[in-house]
Amino acid sequence: MKREETVDYHIRSAWHAISRMYNQQAARYNATMAIGFVLLNIDTEEGTPATKIGPLMGLEPRSLTRLLKSLEEQGAIYREVDKADKRSVRIFLTEEGRKGRERAKETVLRFNEAVRDEVPEEKLNIFFEVIQNINRIIERDNIYEQTYS
Repeated sequence: MKREETVDYHIRSAWHAISRMYNQQAARYNATMAIGFVLLNIDTEEGTPATKIGPLMGLEPRSLTRLLKSLEEQGAIYREVDKADKRSVRIFLTEEGRKGRERAKETVLRFNEAVRDEVPEEKLNIFFEVIQNINRIIERDNIYEQTYS
């Protein structure tokens, strides 16, 4: 099987192209795609528990810690002990963080508009259905339990 015939090749290729595009846009503001996604995942009113951000983005704890430290040093976020659970820390956006979040949101929306302008809704719905099926296959976690001869 050629790589162009594999499902993961097309998913990976598209994701790398999207990632490059987002990083190019983010670089205009001395940011990265990861920073934009963190800002988008912080609740603007209630803040977000630090422990919830990593799983939302698929980040390892060490990577998230570095990213949050960097955002704090840039003045985009601040941390507060959770009033309800003193063991937990909530992440909040500063005014600078809110501006960055708005830029990230505009970037994501603009990309989605461009895709929706080019790809008919019926095809997008099929794409979403296929991606959901792929995720269900992966979540079953039994793909490799079969023995191969």
